[in-house]
Amino acid sequence: MDALISQAEFAEIIGVSEARVSQLVSEGVIARGDTCAGWLLAYCERLRDQAAGRVGADGAGGLDLVQERAALAREQRIAQAMKNKVASGEFAPIGILADVLGQAASGVVDRMDQLEGDLRKACPDLPEDARAVVLSVVAKARNEWLRSTAKLVADKVDELADDVEDEAAVMEDND
Repeated sequence: MDALISQAEFAEIIGVSEARVSQLVSEGVIARGDTCAGWLLAYCERLRDQAAGRVGADGAGGLDLVQERAALAREQRIAQAMKNKVASGEFAPIGILADVLGQAASGVVDRMDQLEGDLRKACPDLPEDARAVVLSVVAKARNEWLRSTAKLVADKVDELADDVEDEAAVMEDND
């Protein structure tokens, strides 16, 4: 085993083609001029590295199994943290929040739009100038409510996105 052998002889010993042994030499897995025992040890070490996921089966690095597992574990932790926050009421899907706020805004706007008719019925003697002032104030309040609600939602969505990014960065730093 401590003798020098040809690539063809080594290929026969380990059960691969001579071309594969030549590829192992070009990849630096086995060193030209080493003994059969040296080649065998180097080849077995490469097989162990492949089995452990430290090097791809193609010999070119491939996927790093350890890093891929760590990335998967990190994503699973982030997903579980999000599920926990949803369950505790800290988070809700953006679509649901948008629907709820849209329905609330629609209800408020509808009620405010009915104010003119309600004023005419309740206060038929109210001067037109006074009615116009009341309706103008209500319209301004309605528009401000819609504007501030939209801004609040946009700010909270941005804050939520920043929090999620920060949590992901912290989890990544902990890996």
